[in-house]
Amino acid sequence: MNDISSTTPPNTLRQRRPLHTGRPDRCDRVALVLQGGGALGAYQAGVYQAMHEADIMPDWVAGVSIGAINAAIIAGNPPHRRIAQLHAFWDLITERKIWAYTPDGDVFGGQPGFFTPRSTSPWLSFTGAQGATSYYDSSPLKETLNDLVDFSIINDQAIRFAVGAVNVLTGNFIYFDNYEEEIGPEHVMASGALPPALPMIKIGTDHFWDGGIVSNTPLQHLLEQDDSLNKLVFQVDLFSARGALPRDIKTSWHAKRTSCIPRVHARTLTFTVASKSGKFASMRR
Repeated sequence: MNDISSTTPPNTLRQRRPLHTGRPDRCDRVALVLQGGGALGAYQAGVYQAMHEADIMPDWVAGVSIGAINAAIIAGNPPHRRIAQLHAFWDLITERKIWAYTPDGDVFGGQPGFFTPRSTSPWLSFTGAQGATSYYDSSPLKETLNDLVDFSIINDQAIRFAVGAVNVLTGNFIYFDNYEEEIGPEHVMASGALPPALPMIKIGTDHFWDGGIVSNTPLQHLLEQDDSLNKLVFQVDLFSARGALPRDIKTSWHAKRTSCIPRVHARTLTFTVASKSGKFASMRR
């Protein structure tokens, strides 16, 4: 991408409060918090578009998994290019040709611009081999991110950016934050490296998996900041905790998958209200 990053020094950007006509009175920070949820992440692009049309521009974007990819596209482009780049990403990964007998899912064809099936099943790979721990190769995602995201904009800290991942060896959750380290495509890929489909991502000497394994809602990092700013937080929940009573093993499994994430979010929100009352608002779908 062309270098369209700001020339303003990073320490100046930390103090700058952007002026947006859609920002509510007495609102010091507008944040967009994006969950993981696979294909449901397309809804997040629509939420951002609605904010953009209302002239409510976030100055903090946080994401996990597919939310991390959307967050990177938003934070890594100037405002006038963000919607087009979000459309480009979702058009790319959903353009797989569908035949009359195309198998359901991505087992054989992968996802264009995202991941491709490994030529050898991990069950048949040697222990320690590159493809021994995942069914797919996520290297196409790195190329896609480099095409659609200008990481120099993220690292110029025009807006705060953070994505969550899990250390494979320790199980500890970590945020990669552009105010604390230089962000590259590998940090976004780590946040979306859901096993055993996608491979762990090595950053430095550590390896990381999808942050949704531990926490699918990257809200806590935002609220733990030691500041007194009034915050308006738009949180996009991709899963509902409500549903029909399961009546067989298939629906029981589905209910378990879709209900555990919102329960974690509910506990987080309860703690947040108790500890930071009056400092933020949350909009839920």
